Amino acid sequence: MLKKIGYLLAGIFFGFVLSRSGASDYDFIHQMFTGENLKLALLMGTAIVTGAIGMQIIRLTGNKDVKGREIQINKKPLNKYTLIGGSLFGLGWAVTGACPGTVLAQIGEGKLLGLFTLLGMVFGTFVYATIAEKNRNL
Repeated sequence: MLKKIGYLLAGIFFGFVLSRSGASDYDFIHQMFTGENLKLALLMGTAIVTGAIGMQIIRLTGNKDVKGREIQINKKPLNKYTLIGGSLFGLGWAVTGACPGTVLAQIGEGKLLGLFTLLGMVFGTFVYATIAEKNRNL
């Protein structure tokens, strides 16, 4: 139970940071995509570099977590579905101004657009699962 509360608090903190940084603001995201304001792109770039450094530290320490257990990092294959999914993700992000993390922050801020985006994400997940299951049975 304590672990779940920790996850909840981490999620609340993450949503707060997204909100305060402007990452959940449609206009801020639109300005990034049009090149008018690249602060959000720099914020994401910083997150990518931080993640890359973290991954290198994990690799250099023998893929072990803090308790010494092995961490499995599996590469996913690049295929046409990855490209289609990535394109749809980018298109959806550009149109709605939200990605999976920011849509929850938008809903928390009371932005109606966030609900429609969440519905689109749920629908897209359903379509993906249907297509993936169909291709698995072939």
